[in-house]
Amino acid sequence: MRFYIASSFKNSTLVKELSQKLINYNYEHSYDWTKNQRANSIEDLSTIGTKEKEAIIDSDFIVILLPAGKGSHIELGIALGLEKRIYLYSPNQEIYHFDQTTTFYHVEGVDKFVGTLENFTNYLIQKENNYRLQFLKV
Repeated sequence: MRFYIASSFKNSTLVKELSQKLINYNYEHSYDWTKNQRANSIEDLSTIGTKEKEAIIDSDFIVILLPAGKGSHIELGIALGLEKRIYLYSPNQEIYHFDQTTTFYHVEGVDKFVGTLENFTNYLIQKENNYRLQFLKV
């Protein structure tokens, strides 16, 4: 199973940590944007955006690690449009505060989790392992 993690640059360490844990469980990272330098030109943005879009298309599930920037929210929209399995992680309850949330966190197909990254990682692996088992039965 392939995954993609969307988040902001300031969460790069957490993205790397989660990614490595998933890789240790034999999941494949479709694209690791944390290896990129910040874009310095429109051409850089185009190249990175194309790679990220392709990674979402090629992934079985997507993780949105909050807080996240506008690019991550566009990636969320792409994943929703493609009907990917989506996991939304928040370290706090802000996703449930009306003045701080967004419409698309609360549509069908977005699996929300609030808590520690460690607990989220365990939750995600359990959900995806259950999905694998269900998929194998078909």
